[in-house]
Amino acid sequence: MGILSLFRRKPVETRSSGSGYTAQIMAARESYISGGSGIGELTATVQGCVSLWEGAFALADVQGTNMLTRAHMALLARAAALRGEAVMQITGDGLVPCADWDLSTRNGIPRAYRVSVSEAGGGSTRTVLAAEVLHLRIGSDMVAPWTGIAPLRRAPLTAELLHQVESALRDVYRDAPLGSLIIPLPEGSADDMATMRAAFRGRRGSSLVVEGVAQATAAGMNPNLGKSPDQLSPDLSKSMTRETLEAARDAICMSFGVLPGLMNKATTGPMVREAQRHLAGWVLQPLAELLAEEATAKLGAAVMIDVGRPLQAFDAGGRARALAQIIEAMGRAKELGLSPKEMESALLSVNFGGGDNLA
Repeated sequence: MGILSLFRRKPVETRSSGSGYTAQIMAARESYISGGSGIGELTATVQGCVSLWEGAFALADVQGTNMLTRAHMALLARAAALRGEAVMQITGDGLVPCADWDLSTRNGIPRAYRVSVSEAGGGSTRTVLAAEVLHLRIGSDMVAPWTGIAPLRRAPLTAELLHQVESALRDVYRDAPLGSLIIPLPEGSADDMATMRAAFRGRRGSSLVVEGVAQATAAGMNPNLGKSPDQLSPDLSKSMTRETLEAARDAICMSFGVLPGLMNKATTGPMVREAQRHLAGWVLQPLAELLAEEATAKLGAAVMIDVGRPLQAFDAGGRARALAQIIEAMGRAKELGLSPKEMESALLSVNFGGGDNLA
């Protein structure tokens, strides 16, 4: 080493960010090598759950901003359900959905984004600060808190099971000789039997194989004894495909926060209302609170999003009875001459007032 080494340029270190075109190619290659997986979103069960998320967010009451339109809310819900996160750029014309993005962080908090916006004539890439985008994330973990994880990615085994069962049933109903029979015919020449077999060949749901009476009798199927012809249709009941399919569907519904009873063909009205209440209260309203918190920080105004009221996700009869009892209790308290402080103490004892340190 000499003095000239001090003036040499150091090699530039480049790193892959884990997203973008190269990452997509690598993911596609991995899927090709390891086999199809994580494609449970192709099933009607998943799409039904996603539609519930999408419809609930489209109906939600948004206060404090007019940028979160119903179309944007539906896009956010669908992206969160299938991808686990959604990014929209804040512009003067409104929110712009982003098809793909890359970001840089500090202390695990996003600082800047490189977003890709889809256009009819070709997409464009833009670099924006974190304050210029709305980023909704669900299912984040401590390893990468700046990314979200979709419900299906959190339950890959169940998604794969549902996909395999429905694919197997599709293949059976597409390729199996359903409704086909083996029927006996009177003995004839070899040419006549070959001609008869060729006439039935390829006719699904009819007689695919023809055999002589002698062969049928030797096989224990004597046509003269009232023995029915042999069926070529596969017996799927022994494979427990129905039970497996129902169990996989129920598990997928639970991963999206949808009670399996909602999909039951024997469900009743109270069960439907309870399933809607559970979905709105334990799944969608927390997501709405996360989105409202993000919008409040980025849009500069207090944003509130309510999913429960538009969906009527509450017991209307129970609320009416509770209101009647509260009014009766207030009238009774007035008759007894209770002071406001005593009334407030009574409300705090049943968690009806603020400052009880229970919420």
